[in-house]
Amino acid sequence: MDVYFAYETDGRFCRLDAEESGHCCRVLRHRSGDEINVIDGLGTMYRCRLTDDNPKGAEAEVLETFPGWGGHPYRLTVACCPTKNNDRFEWFVEKATEIGVDRIVPTIGERSERKVYKTDRAVRIALSATKQSLKARIPEIADPISVKDFIQISPLASLGRNDMKESLKLIAYCFEGDTKRISIQEALNDYEGDDITVLIGPEGDFSPEEARLALEHGYIPVHLGTSRLRTETAAVLAATAVYLTF
Repeated sequence: MDVYFAYETDGRFCRLDAEESGHCCRVLRHRSGDEINVIDGLGTMYRCRLTDDNPKGAEAEVLETFPGWGGHPYRLTVACCPTKNNDRFEWFVEKATEIGVDRIVPTIGERSERKVYKTDRAVRIALSATKQSLKARIPEIADPISVKDFIQISPLASLGRNDMKESLKLIAYCFEGDTKRISIQEALNDYEGDDITVLIGPEGDFSPEEARLALEHGYIPVHLGTSRLRTETAAVLAATAVYLTF
């Protein structure tokens, strides 16, 4: 099943950009009158009839609309520190998109080896993975932000375990001392809402100050099992845990 992304749609017609048009009309040789499937990136898929097979600017008439196509019953934000090897972070973006994520936030920690991250390639990878996995909503790739700023601008979650219906915020960190961690699965099973944020640190983990700040802002410390995981593996595992729970 081929899926195309329309940068412009009014509910009656979809217009493809040059890249999508070229793939549709030049590579796959669709012609006017053919039916194609188009997503708007916001959650809706349209069954369309191609009305203009211009490979630089194709247009299609909407025949049927499918809201929430390929969606999931939760809202997941994964805030993850970009890895020193950029390919590894891009792998995470691709796989998390295929699994089901709504927002990816590149966070820069005090111990991050990569202090600068450009989102251009990640945006393209997320679009490709969205189409490949038959989804209509493209996850947001946010601008990079420091770990501390992300923690402090996020809505405050309740510090009590009995009031987590609005938002569940989790931090995967190798806490030492008296700080108790629970498994991510236990945290998800105890949660009655559908809005989840997971914070994943860099190769050198969060600093103690970042971890302390997260706890003060309502983050629950969790572990992802007994194995020592790379940053990108931990982020994908967290997304998978949410997907399988809901």
